[in-house]
Amino acid sequence: MRIVFVLFLLIGNVLFASASRIDTLMVSSVSMGKELPNLVIVPDAYSVQNKDFPVLYLLHGATGNFGDWLHKVPQLKQYVDDYGFIIVCPDGGFTSWYFDSPIDAKMQYETYITKELLTVVDKKYHTITNRSGRAIAGLSMGGHGAFYLSFKHQDIWGAAGSTSGGLDIRPFPNNWDISKRLGTYAENKEAWEENSVINLVYLLQGDHLKIIFDCGTDDFFHEANKRMHEKLLERNIPHDYTERPGKHNVKYWANSIQYQLLFFDQFFRSEKQ
Repeated sequence: MRIVFVLFLLIGNVLFASASRIDTLMVSSVSMGKELPNLVIVPDAYSVQNKDFPVLYLLHGATGNFGDWLHKVPQLKQYVDDYGFIIVCPDGGFTSWYFDSPIDAKMQYETYITKELLTVVDKKYHTITNRSGRAIAGLSMGGHGAFYLSFKHQDIWGAAGSTSGGLDIRPFPNNWDISKRLGTYAENKEAWEENSVINLVYLLQGDHLKIIFDCGTDDFFHEANKRMHEKLLERNIPHDYTERPGKHNVKYWANSIQYQLLFFDQFFRSEKQ
């Protein structure tokens, strides 16, 4: 009987090692006239604790979709249980870059995330509905998006992160459909300048927005991340910045997200005090 009991405990530990719930949340976007899927990872504690939970919005990279993060880092299910906050992975379009395109009415992703998705998430789930309980992060295009949205909407998010982020889009006029969102750089320089997040640092004041970002030293976005770090230093904006060996790949992102989740957990906990 003792052996059977031990086996039962072992099987139970395996079954409940990651007990988080995964939802697909469909949201109708009035601004873009289409319905969009979003992945929501809910911690196991959500079903047993009568409280409002913090939310991390996690943005995918170019050519990705709402399921990318979980596909790339399946450990997110366990991390959600470990930290006890909700993760929302929006579908940011194939190459939206998360801003409102001035030339494509079907690419209004700043409006979608900040007004439409946010409203639906807060209505459907028990969430902390102010910036003390909201963070946003992303990889590559999503890193640009996370900083772009949080810099412009500091009333919504209290913390932001980027891993391998394309923090300056101007050096890449022919890549990732950016010209389809803004027009060519040669003919629409002002739009490119206004929508490159490295040019939005002026919106930051002190440590009002908690910031973490990193990039691999062998990443093609490394130089832009380094320049962002230097620009923040010049303006005395507190931030966590890390360079470590690595490329623009899943191995790097799976490692990076662990540090960023710890950062966001500490932010959420500090806001409770």
